Amino acid sequence: MLQTSLHEIETSSELEKLINENENVMVCCGRMGPMCIPVYDAMEELKDERANVKFFTMAFDNPQASIIKDAPECRGFMGLPFTMYYKNGKVVKATTSIQSMDQITNILDTHFQN
Repeated sequence: MLQTSLHEIETSSELEKLINENENVMVCCGRMGPMCIPVYDAMEELKDERANVKFFTMAFDNPQASIIKDAPECRGFMGLPFTMYYKNGKVVKATTSIQSMDQITNILDTHFQN
């Protein structure tokens, strides 16, 4: 289990339900490692500022995370975390490795404008 204040997705069916019920979703799939923690921290800060986006985590070592790890958008990814951005149930962006607050907000601004 990841130690964040964000809701952790446990199953692939839960992920599918969340991305289909929410217009804008960011999911960070990782571990509690040095490349992942800064992304979780940014998400925890942004969840109060960006009411139009739902922020979730998923443990990379959870077998159910194959829904993200095996996604075509993640083909060739090497570094954790794998971060997926969904709009209306479809992947609009996927990133690998550490992301700064500026990089994350840039993606949110680009893909999740209302």
